Amino acid sequence: MTLALLTRSARRPARRRAAAWAGWLFVLPALLFYGVFVLRPIALTLQYSLYDWNGIGLARFVGVDNYVRILTDERLLSPILHAFELIIFFSAVPVVLGLLVANTIRGIATTRLAGVARTVVFMPQVIPLVAAGIMWSWLLSSTGLVNQLLRAVGLGQLARAWLGEFDTALPAVGLIGAWVLLGLCTVLLLAGMGKIDTALYEAARLDGAGPVQEFFAVTLPGLRQEIAVCVTVTVIAALSSFDIVYISTQGGPGGATSVPGLQIFYLAFSQREVGLASALAMALMVLVVLVVLPVQWVTRRGEE
Repeated sequence: MTLALLTRSARRPARRRAAAWAGWLFVLPALLFYGVFVLRPIALTLQYSLYDWNGIGLARFVGVDNYVRILTDERLLSPILHAFELIIFFSAVPVVLGLLVANTIRGIATTRLAGVARTVVFMPQVIPLVAAGIMWSWLLSSTGLVNQLLRAVGLGQLARAWLGEFDTALPAVGLIGAWVLLGLCTVLLLAGMGKIDTALYEAARLDGAGPVQEFFAVTLPGLRQEIAVCVTVTVIAALSSFDIVYISTQGGPGGATSVPGLQIFYLAFSQREVGLASALAMALMVLVVLVVLPVQWVTRRGEE
C-alpha cells in the first residue's frame, strides 16, 4: 500500500509538468504570431531609431541623437503636446457624456426606445474613420451645415472655417474624435451597469436617495473597471490618432493639428527620415505606457 502511494505521489509532478507543456503547446502559435508581428517590428523600430537613415542608402549610427532632437525640436515636440490636448476631447468628453447617456438609457431599459438609443449612439463606432473624417470636413466647412445652422438661428458671427483656423482646428478634430468614441464608452458603461446588483439601488431608495445621489453612491463606484477600460482605450486613441487628422486637416493649418502619428508618417514617407520617425514612434509607445499604467494602478488600488 505504501509503495503504491509513493508511486502515485511521484507521478503527480510528472503529470503536472506534462499538462504545463501541453498548455504551452496550445499557446505557442499565438506566441509565434505575437513575436513575428509585434515584438520583431518593435525591435527593428528601436534599431532604426539609433541611425540616420533615409530608407534606401547606407545608415549612419547616431546613437540617441534622434531622441534628443525630439525633445529639443519644436516641430517634433508640438505634435506630442497636441496629442495631450486631444485627450480632453477623445477621453474626458466621451467618458463623462457616456456616463450620462448610459445612465439615461438604463432608466428607460424596459422600453423599446432603449434599443434604438443604443443603436444610434453606437453607430459612429462602426463608421470607418475615413468616412467620418470626410463627413465632418463637410459639416465643419465654411459653407457646411454647422455654419448654416448658426446663421439660421442668428449666430452668423460665430460661423467660420472650423477646421481651417488656428484657434479652432484642434478642438474641431477633438470634437470628431469625441463623437466617434462616445458610442464605445456608452456601450461599455451600459454593460457595467447591467452587472450592478439591483438590491443596492433598492437599498439606496429606502435610505431616501434621489437619482443624483443614487448615481454617485451606487452606479459610479460599481463602474470602476469599465471606466478604467474606457479611459485606457480613449487615451490610446488620442495619443495614436492618425486617420481622422489626416483626412480632415492633414496636420494643418500650419501644423496646428499635427499629432505624433501623422508626424511619423510624414517623416518616414515624405521627408525620408526613417531613423527620426522610428525614434518618434518609440517615444510615442513609451508615452502611451506611461499614461496608461497609472490608470491601471489607480483601478487596482481602488479594488483593494
